[in-house]
Amino acid sequence: MSSRAALVLAGGSAKRFQAQHHTWQDKALAELEGKPLLVHAIQNLQDIVDEVVVCVNSAERKAQYSQVIAKYGLDDVNFVVDEKSSLINGPSLAIMSGLQALSAMYCLTVPCDMPFLKQEVADYMFKVAEGFDVAVRMWPDGTLTTLLMILRRSNSIEITQTLCALKKPRADSIPRAASKLLLISPLREIKKLDQELKSFININRKEDLAKLQSHRIEEEAETDNLKLNKGDLPVSDLRLIREGQKKLDEGKFLEARNIFASCTDDFETQNIAFWAGVSAEKLGESLLKVPSAAKAREAYLHAAKNYQTEAEMYIIKGCRLLADRALADSLWYQLQIK
Repeated sequence: MSSRAALVLAGGSAKRFQAQHHTWQDKALAELEGKPLLVHAIQNLQDIVDEVVVCVNSAERKAQYSQVIAKYGLDDVNFVVDEKSSLINGPSLAIMSGLQALSAMYCLTVPCDMPFLKQEVADYMFKVAEGFDVAVRMWPDGTLTTLLMILRRSNSIEITQTLCALKKPRADSIPRAASKLLLISPLREIKKLDQELKSFININRKEDLAKLQSHRIEEEAETDNLKLNKGDLPVSDLRLIREGQKKLDEGKFLEARNIFASCTDDFETQNIAFWAGVSAEKLGESLLKVPSAAKAREAYLHAAKNYQTEAEMYIIKGCRLLADRALADSLWYQLQIK
């Protein structure tokens, strides 16, 4: 088993990169300094990882990209095509598909539109991520770059499989679901390695190719990496949640209800707020199928309270993005109660 892997995400639609009334252009193949963005992303990491996997959403892209990178002598690169699903697409599906194709203990996910990621920065992220399920960079304003993460493969496979089964495609659900989360500051060790923080430049629009802009930081005070320990990842319960969703999809509503009720109780007992909220919302959904509207409202109340608890944990750490996501979920289920 290898120690480190890079998972390059190159299956998106790149909507912001497109010019109005023009033919769709594949951003991964857009050239910067004489090379496609995809080639930059691979070359930046190939010397510090044991495996490189490029995740795409079609066999056609796989064939096209294979030909392109071969021109640059990048032979030791594997490709994986997203698992086909009519119910979900997006980052969680891509990351799950990639993780299943890897053997490394830790994996760095990186979008193909980050062409200046320094090896030293990636190496630092790998080192500090040891022992955590997820390590992700947090800016001083509490936002995250959720497509650039270090993932512990064993636990992250369980997390992403469960999120995909529940039709939750957002990348920021992955750190929310993690039991041991590290929020990496760019203002201390990383800035010593990359003073202008060019590693984190994203090419979102065509004009970004000509005018590169690094992330602006208003507050220059150094901050430490922040650790969140939410207990041990309840792998057996995550597998049970997936079984409950399967029962729900098959129309076996009573069986689904019993599974989600059990999971809700377990997670609340362990104070695992995110998964307690997820289980409670699925319990409410299954109760509406029975139907039992009064009990469904009670389940949604549990979901709202658990997401509120989750949000408070992130507020204490100054993690605005995850707090906002949890608060939005809490508000949604409060509205379902009325």
